[in-house]
Amino acid sequence: MLEQIQSIFKIPELKRRILMTVLLLVIYRLGGHIPTPGVDGRALTSFFQTQAQNSLFMLYDLFAGGNFHKATIFALGIMPYISASIILQLFGAVVPYFERLQKEGEEGRRKITQYTRYGTVLLSVVQSIGIAIFLESLNGQFSVPVVPHPGMGFRLLTVLTLTSASIFVMWLGELITEKGIGNGMSLLIFIGIVARFPPETINTIRAVSQGTLNIFVLAVMVVGMVGITAFVVWMTQGQRKIPVQYAKRIVGRKMYGGQSTHIPLRVNTAGVIPIIFAQSIIVFPSTIANFFPNSDIMQGLVRVFRPGAPIYIILYGLMIIFFTYFYTAIVLNPVDLAENMKKFGGFIPGIRPGKHTAEYIDRILQRITLPGAIFLAIIAIIPDVLLRYGNVPFYFGGTSLLIIVGVALDTLQQIESHLLMRHYDGFMKKGHLKGRRFY
Repeated sequence: MLEQIQSIFKIPELKRRILMTVLLLVIYRLGGHIPTPGVDGRALTSFFQTQAQNSLFMLYDLFAGGNFHKATIFALGIMPYISASIILQLFGAVVPYFERLQKEGEEGRRKITQYTRYGTVLLSVVQSIGIAIFLESLNGQFSVPVVPHPGMGFRLLTVLTLTSASIFVMWLGELITEKGIGNGMSLLIFIGIVARFPPETINTIRAVSQGTLNIFVLAVMVVGMVGITAFVVWMTQGQRKIPVQYAKRIVGRKMYGGQSTHIPLRVNTAGVIPIIFAQSIIVFPSTIANFFPNSDIMQGLVRVFRPGAPIYIILYGLMIIFFTYFYTAIVLNPVDLAENMKKFGGFIPGIRPGKHTAEYIDRILQRITLPGAIFLAIIAIIPDVLLRYGNVPFYFGGTSLLIIVGVALDTLQQIESHLLMRHYDGFMKKGHLKGRRFY
């Protein structure tokens, strides 16, 4: 492994790309410490620590790299871009115009990217307005106002600041993808999540020293983290290979086809998106209840949907399974796969081309999606169950772990591709790393 790491810095282009990536990530982290004008960050942090636990705000703060609860200029993070990307993906399944763009190759991708940028700006403006109104609504809940000088001036300044910062973050992500290594948008979320680990590690060590956390429990946690991480890597890379044979074709004086290949159907095709969808819905009751602290009905709803509660676990797991099938059906269309294979003279041995091939692929996809969906549900529920019934602060699980593993595998796979292209050994002596992007 040390030889492979040393090989990275022997390739000038790869070294330049890695250094560029590190520099841009440092810029992103530095921007996360610049406060939004007109907001008392300490009062807002107090709100998140006391009233916003297990709410939609905390989920948003996860993808914003902790910038939302600190009210920095990067409070929106990369979420507007991700939301715009997911919306356009959904449009591609239901709107004929976007479906045609997805099939137009490079030109269609450029247009979709441009629409994604426009959607990012629009969503940033809308979300900035919502954040400004939300911050003003917190003034009466604390002795120190969150917004000392509310009004139209504050709202306009907030919209201008957060929207401009969101566009800058989008530019950073695209620059990392183009000039650096790995997927820029994914790495921005990755670095925001990883930045949470040092303080959480310090809190765990402090809990052990104070006697609130048993050393034996800590050892079990460490072993569990390693085991769960290995399980997530195994499931993330798991795939079902469908053999495909291409018939020989003569075009002019050249012969094409005749080779054998395969279609890699992943066990976890949907990535982390089902968990995001399910979390957004399951925490909605608690988010609404935060605005009605004196209502017994709303507070009862909070207790029912508290993480770790039986109803919460059941509904959360079922929603993850449902959204896994839903999103897989959107991003992977068996009919399109069968048509493309038929167009280029490909066929699955023993299966007739066209409709029968689509049905065969769909049947396999449904079977392998179920274990992938159950896997996502288990990974997402484990931290809440351990905290609720074992009082174990298991920080390493759920959405964060899936994102970290997915982004790390994808980045390492790109680095390995550069090494192999220049005749260096990759990270694996046998086979190759199979990267996967999380959205």
